[in-house]
Amino acid sequence: MKLSLLTVAFAMSMFAGRVIAGPEDEVRAQLDRFIAAQNAHDLNAVSELLLDSPSFLWITRGMPVWGREAALKRFEVLYQGTWKLEARQDELKVTMLHANVAQIFLPIVFTIGAPNQPAQMTRSLMNQTIIVKTPNGWKTASILPIPAPQ
Repeated sequence: MKLSLLTVAFAMSMFAGRVIAGPEDEVRAQLDRFIAAQNAHDLNAVSELLLDSPSFLWITRGMPVWGREAALKRFEVLYQGTWKLEARQDELKVTMLHANVAQIFLPIVFTIGAPNQPAQMTRSLMNQTIIVKTPNGWKTASILPIPAPQ
């Protein structure tokens, strides 16, 4: 009996101080990677974070972009100019809709400008309505930025 208690105590001490990431933490990490990939203009990294589905949806400037490949083509054009996201991480809200489905809300300031044109800053409320867990990790299934007053 003493050996068993010592074994349990040792095992518990091995895990003391370690935090096991839950789904919300995983979603936050996915979002951090998404923002970093966007700011690096890294299409390959962005591609890995988007759901590979024709039902992927991104609303941009009032227009729907359906499917990951169409979104990547649009990002490629935007990346030729100024494209930067500044996230208000302190205002991030992750809502788990299911064990494998999350919704995020995050205020973001976009700095956007066409090549050789002055960039404009736009405050948006980012609502990635669906981030789903796939066998290959969490993937963004929709991006819905809503312009907000400064």
